Amino acid sequence: MTLPAGDWRERVEFERRLVHMGGTVYPVPYLLGWLSWDVTAGVLLAGVAIVGLLETVRLSGRAGPLTPVYDALVREYEADGVAGYALYQISMAGVALAATTSLATPTLAIPAMWMLSVGDPVSGTLGDNGPTEPKRPAVWVAMGLVCVAIAMPFTVPAFGATAGVVLAGAGAVGATVADGLPPVIRGVAVDDNLTIPPAALAGMTVALAVLG
Repeated sequence: MTLPAGDWRERVEFERRLVHMGGTVYPVPYLLGWLSWDVTAGVLLAGVAIVGLLETVRLSGRAGPLTPVYDALVREYEADGVAGYALYQISMAGVALAATTSLATPTLAIPAMWMLSVGDPVSGTLGDNGPTEPKRPAVWVAMGLVCVAIAMPFTVPAFGATAGVVLAGAGAVGATVADGLPPVIRGVAVDDNLTIPPAALAGMTVALAVLG
């Protein structure tokens, strides 16, 4: 049975969001004490190599049996460029790698990652803007609240109530701006899969430096 075009698109968007939320499991082995953070970052970097290979194959036009998967998960405007799933992996790995150095800690990196894996699908469900269009104010508010809720269970126990709330808010502001106001370079929007985690982590890191 062939689904109507509208139903098919809705199903595909639902599947994309499920895949998107799947990245939430990346830091779970670390949280459970099964892996060190260095190993976690290494696994994510290996993922970058894998998606790099997949994107090379896709963009070469020789996807073969993977073509139906790409057709379902890659949006039309991504067809001739690096797809969002690859940018997602790059940003997740970049934030994880930053937390292996003095630039950040896993306490800040994990909520920054989850602001993408959880917050962005919530925002995408509520918003109907095009890739180069800013999102509606109500979506900004929803995204911000979700991101604060994601961060506080990490920042408050680690830094105390006042500082923890400030840090959560700073990360949420970074993530929300990256999600709601996509930068456009030469007419092409920079995918928020690439910008949300580093923007969130930068916001929290700067706030922590200010707080001392």
